[in-house]
Amino acid sequence: MQRIALLLTAALAFAPAAFAQTTLRILPEKIELTGQEASQRFLVQQIVDGRVAGQSTGGVDLKPKTDGIVRVADGRVVAVGEGQTELIATDAAGNTATAMVIVRLADVPQTIRFASDVQAVLAKASCNSGACHGALAGKGGFRLSLLGYDSHGDYFNISQQLRGRRIELADPARSLIVAKPSVMIPHKGGVRLPKESADYKLLLDWISAGAPGPSDEDPSLAKIEVLPKAVRLAKGDTQQLVVRAHYSNGRIKDVTQWVRWSSTNDAAARVDDQGLVTVTGPGVGAITAWFASQIVIANVTVPYAQEVSEAQFAKLQPRNFIDREVLKQLKQLNIPPSDRAGESEFLRRAYLDTIGRLPSIDETQSYLADDSPDKRDQLIEQLLVQPEFVDYWSYRWSDILLVNGSKLRPKAVESFYKWIRSHVEAGTPWDVFVREILTSRGSSFENGATNFFANHQTPEEMTENASQAFLGLSIACAKCHNHPLEKWTNDQYYAMANLFARVRAKGWGGDSRNGDGNRTLVVLDRGDLIQPLTGKPQPPAPLDAPPMEIDDPADRREYLAAWLTAPENPYFARSITNRVWANFFGVGLVESVDDMRVSNPASNEALLAAASQHLIDSGFDLKSLMRTILQSETYQRSSQSLPENAAEKRFYSHYYPRRLMAEVLLDAISDVTDAPTEFTQISFPGADMQKTDLYPKGTRALQLYDSAVASYFLQTFGRNTRDITCECERSDEPSVVQVLHLSNGDTINQKLAAKENRLTRWIADGLDDGTIIDQVFLAALSRQPNAQEREALLASLQREEDRRQALEDLVWGVLSSSEFLLAH
Repeated sequence: MQRIALLLTAALAFAPAAFAQTTLRILPEKIELTGQEASQRFLVQQIVDGRVAGQSTGGVDLKPKTDGIVRVADGRVVAVGEGQTELIATDAAGNTATAMVIVRLADVPQTIRFASDVQAVLAKASCNSGACHGALAGKGGFRLSLLGYDSHGDYFNISQQLRGRRIELADPARSLIVAKPSVMIPHKGGVRLPKESADYKLLLDWISAGAPGPSDEDPSLAKIEVLPKAVRLAKGDTQQLVVRAHYSNGRIKDVTQWVRWSSTNDAAARVDDQGLVTVTGPGVGAITAWFASQIVIANVTVPYAQEVSEAQFAKLQPRNFIDREVLKQLKQLNIPPSDRAGESEFLRRAYLDTIGRLPSIDETQSYLADDSPDKRDQLIEQLLVQPEFVDYWSYRWSDILLVNGSKLRPKAVESFYKWIRSHVEAGTPWDVFVREILTSRGSSFENGATNFFANHQTPEEMTENASQAFLGLSIACAKCHNHPLEKWTNDQYYAMANLFARVRAKGWGGDSRNGDGNRTLVVLDRGDLIQPLTGKPQPPAPLDAPPMEIDDPADRREYLAAWLTAPENPYFARSITNRVWANFFGVGLVESVDDMRVSNPASNEALLAAASQHLIDSGFDLKSLMRTILQSETYQRSSQSLPENAAEKRFYSHYYPRRLMAEVLLDAISDVTDAPTEFTQISFPGADMQKTDLYPKGTRALQLYDSAVASYFLQTFGRNTRDITCECERSDEPSVVQVLHLSNGDTINQKLAAKENRLTRWIADGLDDGTIIDQVFLAALSRQPNAQEREALLASLQREEDRRQALEDLVWGVLSSSEFLLAH
């Protein structure tokens, strides 16, 4: 009997799907209808083990509990009479769900408002898109603001221009605003509003009501929500989404039909213009819903169609929250993780990702000989205090801050870099580091941080680059109009730019080719930036924050810095966390790494939230975050994929091999050959070169504080030129030119032929071929050659008459191999 009980327990453990609890849920769970014929689309969803798992589209009986309040038609609840009732759904299996329905003002006709209703119709029909009348110059003599951001201006153009012919109050159907998009008269844009459509009728009703314009008394849009917010589906499934708008007067309205839809991952899920999602493949997709400059995301999870046993996950021991969140998602997606990386693989990877150099032969041999159970943790702590840690991370932050001799004079470049380096060396918390930049003042030579403002000299440039560098937000589009892909408005752009309006500099400093580069940054106690659209300044305010008093004489940057670096800021910690994560994994939780807009969600939102909170809890100590990443089993997984996880590139089931960044690769070649690179020229735009003696022989590529230092190798392999604040400035894409340079270029060949390189010393010291092979592998690959490799290489060397040339070919072959060129 006991044996039977054990067998039954085992069977239950390995067959969870058969016993999954399935229920129903109506979305929205509470429906509020205001006005005559007000309606709300609803969804009947299957709930499996507490998660939304699919839409019930057939075999469901739907009815209101009380007659005379609502009717159900075509997937909608429509107001009939005032009161409260319940909508009841029952499926064929007898599962039921209810939703509360409240109807108010059922006999009062709904008011059609220009800003909330007419603009929604025009946006959905693409009338005010950038390709049509929303273009800067308009189209056909008729201009609208892009996606309706300027309702007052649009209303004037519709109602007053062209002698008022766009609106015919006496005969609404003859109004050009409806006659053209319905092609009652010729329209180059084709049919945008079919005569039988609800949107055509809405515009006619608005004109019939006197075409009222926007009013300051109109309720404003508070937020939008999408339902369901997250759903688990299978390939081939469909799912309707619903969007509701919440207004300042408490009204909730179904705006699904006016939403502009898009998918961030068509390989997982596509969406049509009515919000119907079709699953196309496994993975995680995010559906973006845009309405009236607000954006919400619906997440779609599609497990891989493969069997993964519980045993594959049960044997894994999470080290920290990173592992727990990653394994949770892998389990949901049916993706097994790869095994743990070997010691040589981990050693080389940790060095390259943390300090940007290869371990030396002695360091490799010492680590591999160590049998301590915690030797990986010991290695991590050693790496975090290495001098090269300062070199590497000072260089990475210099990329973001644009330390560039084609923008600044040499002494200013040096001052900026030394300021950055001193803070990396001191372990300054990231919030303090950023706050000191944003509030810096004084001489550009004495306070290097002020060179941030030398690079960006207008309030608009300061705003855009501070947002991009420290928040991962590109808001430049909002300079001319509301952002078409984000929620940022033209008003918000100029409100934030006005925070920098009083920043000035004494002393020109010269351009990048002349002058001394010395500027003294000062902040005035008065002055504002005028918003072109309104002709007056916006009250100074950070994004999504209350404004300052416009007459306050205080340094407005202090208010900005306090908001930007605050723990509760939803963008600051996430942005730097994502940058650090991408450094160690090659792929950010958000891609591109500095594109943190709402419409570009993380591949694992729970993980990004947890990692960001860890950084906040540590006091913005970046080393604490790095340590946690390095210690995680997720980071320490092998780069060898399994058949079941080889296809995925976003969920961290294995380490993703990637080409070494240009500077690290050049330093690695120099280290293996022990032939340093010389840097003797500064390159300016237009192929103009100037000699420099700032970088003595032996300077590593990661110690070049000026991105204008000339190097054909670094240019060929995608060095960040630091012209704009964007990770897109750096490239790790392979090219034919790179292959040719490795094969025939000067870099490797000159280092191999150098008289005082490592190979020369090995030969002079009398090392035999087998020992040299071992040394090359240890120096370049952090491992010993295996027996097959050793045998083949020894045989090859013995066939050659010119031993020096044969050994050079051996080193060249290793330096040209994928194993050397990649972090893995």
